[in-house]
Amino acid sequence: MIASHLMNDTKPSRANANANAKAKAKAAKAGKPAQAAAAAALNQREAPATPPSAPSKDLQVFPNPQPGRDYVVRFDVPEFTCHCPLTGQPDFAHFWIEIVPDALCVELKSLKMYFWAYRNEGAFHERVTNTILDDIVKAIQPRFARIHADWFVRGGIRTYVTVEHRKKGWKPEPKVELPAAAASGSAGSGWTSL
Repeated sequence: MIASHLMNDTKPSRANANANAKAKAKAAKAGKPAQAAAAAALNQREAPATPPSAPSKDLQVFPNPQPGRDYVVRFDVPEFTCHCPLTGQPDFAHFWIEIVPDALCVELKSLKMYFWAYRNEGAFHERVTNTILDDIVKAIQPRFARIHADWFVRGGIRTYVTVEHRKKGWKPEPKVELPAAAASGSAGSGWTSL
């Protein structure tokens, strides 16, 4: 009874079927595949020709939308996994990545698939952290990149590895120190208390 109820809920409604049929016909006239037309009719993102359903160390990039400005892109990767090369036991880490891009930025989905590629690899903490930085630098040649890896406790020891890259000749802008917020209720301070 439950299975038949679920099956009934998955059947497309008559309105959806009509919309899909119209979209397919329109797509056929325009030379588009029927799948793309169906996705457009439902206001869904079109599925890629080959979905990235497997790990990959291919870091995709896109042009930096603001190459004239230094800004920081931060990635937080709390579920990194690889294996100890000596024991085969799983290692877990939390990665923080900070990048000041130059001409290119790393695409987020490819970064996710890149990190996934380490799941079945045996590697020392220091090598993995440095290799990830090297691969990011090779892909986007940033002005600055820092990776901090917090390797979870194994054998009673927690390991932290921090690696950096600085493009030759690049210097960050001086840090801006803002005045402290005035006490709440001060007239004309321009600050509000939270």
